[in-house]
Amino acid sequence: MVRGMSIHASHRARKRFGQNFLHDPGVIDRILHAVSPGPADHLVEIGPGQGAITGELLQSGCLLDAIELDRDLVQRLRQRFGTQPRFRLHSADALKFDFCSLAEEGELLRIVGNLPYNISTPLLFHLLDQARCIRDMHFMLQKEVVERMAAAPGSRTYGRLSVMLQIRCKVENLFPIGPGAFSPPPKVESAFVRLTPWREPPHPVADFGHFSRIVSAAFSQRRKTLRNTLKPLVPPEVMEKCGVDPALRAEQLSPAEFACLANAAST
Repeated sequence: MVRGMSIHASHRARKRFGQNFLHDPGVIDRILHAVSPGPADHLVEIGPGQGAITGELLQSGCLLDAIELDRDLVQRLRQRFGTQPRFRLHSADALKFDFCSLAEEGELLRIVGNLPYNISTPLLFHLLDQARCIRDMHFMLQKEVVERMAAAPGSRTYGRLSVMLQIRCKVENLFPIGPGAFSPPPKVESAFVRLTPWREPPHPVADFGHFSRIVSAAFSQRRKTLRNTLKPLVPPEVMEKCGVDPALRAEQLSPAEFACLANAAST
């Protein structure tokens, strides 16, 4: 997990949490500029570490909830920010956290943070399951994962993750972050990404479970055509109705076309 850190901090990065601490002031400034927090915002920071970004966010006047799993860091954060009236700290696992419990009625949360690379995908879907109370999300992630998230149909990196995210939110790959911005330097490149859940989905899905099964089956054997991979799930007449050529492969279909197949096959 890539975390914020104060320059004078002495906390040792823990391998079991996958910690690499962000220390580059230039990168921190770019993150803050991208998020652009304001006093009317209710932000939730995942993995604040030792609070380099936390402190900057609080300077905007926003209400800030922070979620930290490492108990040693929880203690440090309490010492540093515990007296600030607009700061609330939760010692919890973000994968099991009820984010919507933080939002007042009608309020939309803004999520920001550095997700653990090893659980980034399930955590993204955990958050999207609560999209009803989320305005946007800004995350630092492994560059390769961000490229897959934002990939366009037909590209080498386009796959199941691309479709499953883009059907539910707008995905923007904002900027890359090199290993030298962290201590210790990770073995992978990172990137900063923005996800904005659709308030009015451009391609609504009637049965998301059925949609997920179709997308998973289509990408399970990428070299095979849709005629073969989707045979048990999507009849030929449904493909014809959606204008989808059965000779195509999964990476050639847009999220909209997958939505059409799922909706038509479930009626």
